[in-house]
This record gives sequence, structure tokens and C-alpha cells, in this order.
Amino acid sequence: MEKLDKILASVQKPARYTGGEFGEVIKDINGVDVRFAFCFPDSYDIGMSHLGMKLLYSLINAREDSYCERVFAPSLEMAEKMREAGLSLFSLETKSPLRDFDIVGFTLQYELSFTNILYMLDLAGIPFYSKERDESCPLVVGGGPCAVNAEPIADFFDLFMIGDGEEVMNELIDLYKSCKLSGFNKREFLIKAAGIEGVYVPSLYEISYNDDGTVAEIKATNGAPKRVKRRILKDFSGAFYPDSFVVPYSETVHDRACIEVMRGCMRGCRFCQAGYIYRPLRERSAKRNNALARELVKKTGYEEMSLLSLSTSDYSELEPLLDNLYSWTDEEKTSISLPSLRVDSFTSKIRDKITGVKKSGLTFAPEAGTQRLRDVINKNVTEEELRRTADIAFSGGYTSLKLYFMMGLPTEELSDLAGIISLAGEIVDLFYKNPNRQKGRSLALSASVSCFVPKPFTPFQWEPQDSVEELIEKQRYLRELPRSKKISVSTHKPYVSAIEGVFARGDRRLARVIERAYKNGAVFDSWDEYFSYDRWIEALKAEGLTAEFYANRRRDFDEIMPWDVIDACISKEFLIREAKAAHEGKTSPNCREKCMACGAGCKNGRVGEL
Repeated sequence: MEKLDKILASVQKPARYTGGEFGEVIKDINGVDVRFAFCFPDSYDIGMSHLGMKLLYSLINAREDSYCERVFAPSLEMAEKMREAGLSLFSLETKSPLRDFDIVGFTLQYELSFTNILYMLDLAGIPFYSKERDESCPLVVGGGPCAVNAEPIADFFDLFMIGDGEEVMNELIDLYKSCKLSGFNKREFLIKAAGIEGVYVPSLYEISYNDDGTVAEIKATNGAPKRVKRRILKDFSGAFYPDSFVVPYSETVHDRACIEVMRGCMRGCRFCQAGYIYRPLRERSAKRNNALARELVKKTGYEEMSLLSLSTSDYSELEPLLDNLYSWTDEEKTSISLPSLRVDSFTSKIRDKITGVKKSGLTFAPEAGTQRLRDVINKNVTEEELRRTADIAFSGGYTSLKLYFMMGLPTEELSDLAGIISLAGEIVDLFYKNPNRQKGRSLALSASVSCFVPKPFTPFQWEPQDSVEELIEKQRYLRELPRSKKISVSTHKPYVSAIEGVFARGDRRLARVIERAYKNGAVFDSWDEYFSYDRWIEALKAEGLTAEFYANRRRDFDEIMPWDVIDACISKEFLIREAKAAHEGKTSPNCREKCMACGAGCKNGRVGEL
């Protein structure tokens, strides 16, 4: 492409747009029945770090009849030059325009990437709204965590895949191929697709509203199920997993091999959406994880291996797996990282095993500064456990520790915020009292404090979110608390969290808000340099809506939620019980201790057995 070659010579990071990386899949486009464009609505640097893209890219390309290619959101500089040159958005593998594909699939990882979906459709010359796309347009589909409440973007999509994607993706492609070969009709295809477990077709549901703006009714039509059941991959251990990744030529956020050792979480932290929508916990055997890791390192040449899950230290075969890994990673100078460690399951054995070739800092998430508030959110971590964990780390030579907290949690008081600094101060004192600490080194302790955003399918989905003004005042209070110079405190921008809160629990009326904001310049909203709070507030006002309605009001337990069309396999009765327990300051046991009958479908209450 001569036009593209000229552009690449004048933009930053041209490797984002060239393709041709090691491990890239190349097929004859005339030899496949279904072409799938996997779109990540953010930059190449971020998208290429995403495990879901790696997994589904390989899964689709393992089929002889299908070809999956990658598409990322180009920088604003690149987009401007593409428009000047008359180039539409293209795939990396074959440089094909997005309109040439059968299916255009977006992964929905974060609410503030919603305008980037329109940005990419706009650059591709594809109409925003599903109802405006005729038979000549690709099918536009979505999946990922935000799909459990996709209502704010429902009008832009033909369908969503809810839950685990490995099986439903293959079934959807099979159906599409069959319909295409027999004479494609979009409406007929969508009605048939709604019969696949885990597929949500928004156009088959009619939404009505009460005078106060709440949802009055969600009515299924054309034989669509009343509620769409989340797809759960039952045989996780034996499921497809790539034995190779595309290896970027330019630096990405997470440039390493990775193994998903287990899926789901047993803990039940009441603020954590992922902990509920990926239930039940399912593990892959240590033997298979080790084999996959070895093959990945062999084929990609990576020098770092990351063991991924929502809580890797809860993986029941972690120590045997680490033993197996170290039987070959030491010799090959491959380091091992565990990015998701629990305070209460970190041991000296795990510490010694993950030190490996290089020692970086450790990260833990107490989430709240006081035991009272940790009980409210069901974190089930005590200060004594945190002190024990810090001592283990310091005895092993660690001098860098990062602690994650949240502010704006339900029932929070200023004393809970003061507890963050107090707890961090105790950890600093522990470091200097530890006789086995690394001598001659000082401690670098950072406390990162994000703003709590209530999410669907959690016990806190009914809670009001703190207003921007409240969060600003709490951040000011936290910054002014006296603390050791060894402690650095960082906070998240409350304006960003406020808009995230609007879309996390939003409804279909927000589609016009997203379109309006995009046309007024909203793009790459997850990047601080591009985000504009005022632009979003103006867009909401223009559509007769307010941020307060979506983010800052308490909902009644009997209110119909926009996401009630989705059956996430977490019962509302369970969530209500947990919400009430939170306000009573009562904790609940994890899934291995006792089944709480959440609705995830474990046989006889035995976690992971389906």
C-alpha cells in the first residue's frame, strides 16, 4: 500500500501499523469462508498486552475455514493522516479495510473505551447504529467484561457474547458460515444466533421506562430468551490455549508470555465485578500449565513468564507448578511473575520461588485502611496477616512494596482513610525493625488509592457512588494527613471515575450521549491527556440526562436494572444477602470454606465441579 508507506514515514511508532510480527498468522483470504476482524478499542501498545485477544486470535485461526486479523485504534495523528490520504481503517495482517470483513468484533474491557468504538467504526466507514447497517456491512459483535451491561452501547452492536468466549465463538462462526453459504439475511441470522447460549441480540428486546427514568420493562421478542444466560466454560483444564503468541516488534505494556492458570475467584470481595462474573473458580492442572508455559517460551523467546488469574496465590497447585517451572526456567534465564497475590496466602516458599532471575517489587491490595471497612467489603484480610506478609517479603530482600486501596466504599468514614496512612506507616516501621532486611537499602512504599465505582452483578450494584465533590474532598484530606517520607500516595482522578460510574450502570438512552460526545471530540477517554469531564456533562445535559441519576443515587432492591436481561449465573437473592451483610459488617467465607449458594452452578457446593 503506497499511501500507507508514505504515512508511516511521518508518524510516531510506525510499528503499530505495519504488522508482520513474529508469530503473525497469514492465510489466503480467498481460501476461507469467514473473515473476522478482532478490534481492540485502544492503542496497539495496550491491545497487544491483552490475553483475551491472544487467545481468541489463535482459536479462530486454528480453524481452516476462518481467518482472524487484528485491528487497533490508531493514534489521532495517524487517523488524521489516514483521512487526508483517503485510507479507511485496516487490519494488520492483510491491510484489508474493516468493511471487507464478515464479522467485526470488539472486546469491551473498560467503559471509557466506548467512544473509541465509534472512532474505529467512523474510520472504517461503517454506520454507528445496527439498524442503519444493511446486508453489505459486516456484523458488529462484542464481548468481554463490559458486555454484562452493554446497554449504553447496545444500539451500536448486532450482538454480544456474554461470558467465556471459547465455545460460543466457534458456535457463532459455525452459524454465520451456514447462513452465509445458504444466502445471508441479517435479521434471520440474529434470530437464530439468539438461540445460542451466551448470545445477546439487543434488537430482539424492547425497553420501556417509568416517568422517573427507571426501567419499567424488558420485553423479549421473536422467540429470544427472556434472559440471556452467561456462557461458562466447564472444561477449563482441557480447553483450547495458544501454544504461541504474536510477538510485537515495538514495546507494549505487558511484553511477556503468560499462562492463565485458573479462571474465576473464590473470594467474594463485594466490590469486585470480575470476582462474580467469572465464577465459578476453575483450574488448569499444573502439568498442563507447565507444558503450555514451556512451549510458549520456546516459540516466542520471551524472558518473562506471568502466571495470570484473579488471585494466583489461591491456585491450589501453585507450589508444584512453580517447582515444575523452575526445573527449566532457571537454566533458560526466564523470570516468573505472579501479578495477583493475596496478602493472606503469601508464604516464604512462594516468595523464594518467585524471586527467580530478577527481583522486582511486590504488590498487595488491602483495599481499605481499617478492619471494619475490610469486613464491609468482605476482603477477609487482617492487619496481622498484612504485617506477616510484609515481614516475609522484607526477610527475602524486597525493598519495594505497593499497596492498593479504594476510597468512596460503602459506609466509609474519614477514619477509614486515615487508616490507610496509619497502616502504611506500620509497614514502614516493620521494614526497619526486620533483622533480615536488606541492609543499606531504604524502603519504597507506595499507596495507590483509586475511586470506588459500583458495578453490575456485585452486592454493591445498588449503592450510590460518591460525587466528584466528595471524592475531591476525601483526596484532599488524605494528602494532608501527616506521613513518613518513605510513603508515597497516588490517587485516581475522580472526574474519570464519575463518568465510568455513569456507563457502568447505564441504559440504552446513553447511546446518544456517547455519539454526541464522540462528535464533540471524545476519544481515548481512558488517557488523561484526552479526557474531558465537561464534554461528557454537556452531552448528558443535551440528551436530558444527568450523571447523578446513573452514578450517585441509591437503588431499591426491587428496581429493574438495565442489565437484568442478562443471567450472569449469580442470583439476585445472593447479592441482596451479601449487600445486607455488608451493612451489618459481617463477612462471608470463601468458596472453598463454604458454599454460599451464589448460583454459579457448582455441583453439591464443591467449588470448580460443574
